[in-house]
Amino acid sequence: MTSNLVRLFTAAIALAAPGFHDGAAARDLPTAAAASACLTPAAWSSLDGERPRVTSALPLLTEMAKRDVVLLGELHDEHDHHRWQLQALAALHVQRPNMVLGFEMFPRRVQPALDRWVAGELTVKEFLEQSQWDKVWNLPAELYLPLFEFARINRIRMVALNVDQQLTRAIADKGWEAIPPAEREGVGRPAAPAEDYRDVLFQVYREHPARKGTADDKAARGDAAFAHFVEAQTTWDRAMAEALARALSAGPAGEKPLVVGVMGSGHIRYGHGVPHQLRNLGVTRIGTLLPVPADFNCEDVRTGFADAVFALPTYAAAKPEPPRLGVRLDEDGGAVRIANVTAGSLADKTGLKNGDHLVEVGGQPAKQLRSVIASVRAQPPGSWLPMRVKRGNETVDLVVKFPPAP
Repeated sequence: MTSNLVRLFTAAIALAAPGFHDGAAARDLPTAAAASACLTPAAWSSLDGERPRVTSALPLLTEMAKRDVVLLGELHDEHDHHRWQLQALAALHVQRPNMVLGFEMFPRRVQPALDRWVAGELTVKEFLEQSQWDKVWNLPAELYLPLFEFARINRIRMVALNVDQQLTRAIADKGWEAIPPAEREGVGRPAAPAEDYRDVLFQVYREHPARKGTADDKAARGDAAFAHFVEAQTTWDRAMAEALARALSAGPAGEKPLVVGVMGSGHIRYGHGVPHQLRNLGVTRIGTLLPVPADFNCEDVRTGFADAVFALPTYAAAKPEPPRLGVRLDEDGGAVRIANVTAGSLADKTGLKNGDHLVEVGGQPAKQLRSVIASVRAQPPGSWLPMRVKRGNETVDLVVKFPPAP
């Protein structure tokens, strides 16, 4: 698998971690620089042969609607990926209205909020608050709201696929065996990953933001830390696969629903991740559909990558970017702490450090993750944002100077 795909997967993992504001890497897409383009813009291509084959949407999605589980990939902060997902969902729903829609974006503990949303009992604001949207993902809710509204107006059951990120972090730190069974949220031990998947995960491990400042040449596949990293990532895959498999249960009428999973493409590509764990659970009728840019590298678009891809045409308009600090934040007991500062980021240049506790942002108390994120996103280009942090026994005043618009 090429280094471009590794960067895509790395970006997906980084964005999925709470508090990562730097989404620029997600647009470091593999393009046709190394190979001529082989995809037709604004068209589906089947990957059942030596080369991608343009196919009509109707027969493709009719076949997908016959599967038990269909997985729709994404880069989390790409608007067009979610517009494509909505289009695919609508086509699948016409053929299989008995549908369950699972989201990587939600941990299991917020399932009651999803149920109340679909039942029409919550406003958008209440839904986002009760699902702890900003605390878990720190991405603009506008990216996903059309999908959530689609589920609500069609009364499609929404399922939280993920586990609490404290669990995957604990596994990454200590390993699966060190976590008491009662703290694993009912997730079974993941099936061993394929060696190809381990290869990708090793590259992700080397480039992971949490390892910034370490010597990559000291990272080895035999390291206990890498083994724990693999266990954490495959637990993430396993949790989502188990939630999807449970959703296949037949309803009162005895008809199994079509279960659709919305998740990062890194969990789907080449049948590794979630498809691998689903097969281990006995679910084999799986469809995998991915969005890719029209100039995606042909070396990567081959049999096994997915069942089919949709080639997104070039997006000519400039995409507005919210200010990015380049930090991972944690909320702990009414305080917001900087867990990690990305080397070379705006936060790094400002002087913010790992372990700093935010006291004030823009003159306002920094007690909640979502208020800090909102303050940062609200800053226009070229503006200054004062911050006060607690560093050990010292209080430090800093000013984040956002660069002017290009």
